[in-house]
Amino acid sequence: MSDSVRRLQLRIGHEFNNSALLQQALTHRSFGKEHYERLEFLGDALLSTIIAEQLFLQFPDGREGRLTRLRASLVKKETLAEVAAEFDVGPCLNLGGGELKSGGRKRASILADTLEAVICAIYLDSDFETCKRIVLHWYATRLQNLDKKDEQRDPKTQLQEILQSRQRPLPEYRLIDGPVTHVQGGDPQFRIACKVDELEQEITAEGPSRRLAEQAAAALVLEQVNAGN
Repeated sequence: MSDSVRRLQLRIGHEFNNSALLQQALTHRSFGKEHYERLEFLGDALLSTIIAEQLFLQFPDGREGRLTRLRASLVKKETLAEVAAEFDVGPCLNLGGGELKSGGRKRASILADTLEAVICAIYLDSDFETCKRIVLHWYATRLQNLDKKDEQRDPKTQLQEILQSRQRPLPEYRLIDGPVTHVQGGDPQFRIACKVDELEQEITAEGPSRRLAEQAAAALVLEQVNAGN
């Protein structure tokens, strides 16, 4: 085992009894026959289960739509690649010549797949509870910041993420009227309709700009979509 891989074990928080599992998890298919793809398959399922259980416990009043959206944000490829980069996984990868030349050590998709494979390798080398403890330690800060990030998302973004997590079409916004001044000396108002497949009818709202009217409409739709879960 190379020094870089030994140091990686310290960073991820698990010293392998069977180092061959870790070596396989770090091996891309371009390098050889014993690559990480089977480990990645199971690692993906393990990660999803671990994060889903944690969100279920962390948000006892959380609705299905919100929990699904939060899980999607934590297990998406971009997040996995970030975690892998934090552990400096790239220099430890076993890559074929073509992947090396094309920058495979820094490619987000490879880093994400490798992290899932490492999760599986930890599970096979130990047990589910050990694997869960390690993964939750990796995600501790991200899990703590979920409420803060949720508050920072505007209603349009939240609505879009919920619909995407359900594999539903994105919302459609339509200008009904505006700018119109309803009261003499008052600010002009825009009236926007928002339509999503989950609701039978359009939801309308007003705002002093088209953007703010869309946000107001999205907030009303979001409330009804969440209430329907």
